[in-house]
Amino acid sequence: MKNKHKSKKPRSLQEKIFDVLIYGMAILLILLIIYPLWFVIIASFSNPQDVATGAVWFWPKSWSLEGYKTLFAQPLIWRSYFNTIFYTVAGTAFGLLVNIPVGYALSRKDLLGRKWISLLYVVPMFVTGGLIPIYLVTKNFGLLNTIWVMIVPFAVSPYNIIIARTFFQESIPNGLWEAAQVDGSSTFRYFFQIVLPLSKAILAVIGLWTAVGIWNSWFSALIYLTDQNLQPLQLILRQLLITNQTLQSQATGDMATQLRQTADMMKYAAIVVSTLPIMMVYPFLQKYFNQGVMVGAIKE
Repeated sequence: MKNKHKSKKPRSLQEKIFDVLIYGMAILLILLIIYPLWFVIIASFSNPQDVATGAVWFWPKSWSLEGYKTLFAQPLIWRSYFNTIFYTVAGTAFGLLVNIPVGYALSRKDLLGRKWISLLYVVPMFVTGGLIPIYLVTKNFGLLNTIWVMIVPFAVSPYNIIIARTFFQESIPNGLWEAAQVDGSSTFRYFFQIVLPLSKAILAVIGLWTAVGIWNSWFSALIYLTDQNLQPLQLILRQLLITNQTLQSQATGDMATQLRQTADMMKYAAIVVSTLPIMMVYPFLQKYFNQGVMVGAIKE
């Protein structure tokens, strides 16, 4: 009886060398990406003198929590941390509530004036009203120095709407809507009970994009929030670092060295504190993110 399994063709020396080069480049790129993040983490737990003298490379030479103690000793840190979490959660939920239904509506071929409405969403991606008109509109609506200024005015994202529209067009077959109509389902029931459960991938992708954008946002808070009790974490950290740099420039001798070390400690601790929550959320969304990240091929 002949062997049904074909023997694999032996790999040539050139192919083996090529594989080694590819794997070597991939490992090198991974190290180049991971090491800066790893260095920030170990530097935040290291003695600032060791970091300043270059003694810290892959592991803390001597452990220290002074950076975190100094950072969290600031009176506004905890309040700003709560503000950022609230803005991120509420802003992401409101953004999904606004953008996902619009994207679904634009994906429906029976929507009257669908192409013209889509054009109205595409134009603001290239041309905006500018900072001053947006500020005046925000002021006239009474949103300045309120929690809603970080949530409502910038919730609509034309890019996210177009991505959602493309997903619904390519991933949700029209036969589902026809079958739902036969069963007597309304448009709203069909959207909430059939479309949304099948759209976890795009919900995760747009939700993650929105959350990261809000979490890292500081310029909007700088313009629209003057009350420090309402300002997010990123803006407070920026102000603390600027204050430390100012004090350092004014000091001399040992005092300048001490202030520089304090600023470095707070800088590394602030980076870890400000990025850790988003990094902890990502693994739970990675499965859906990988499914929906390629939904960028815009087609009509």
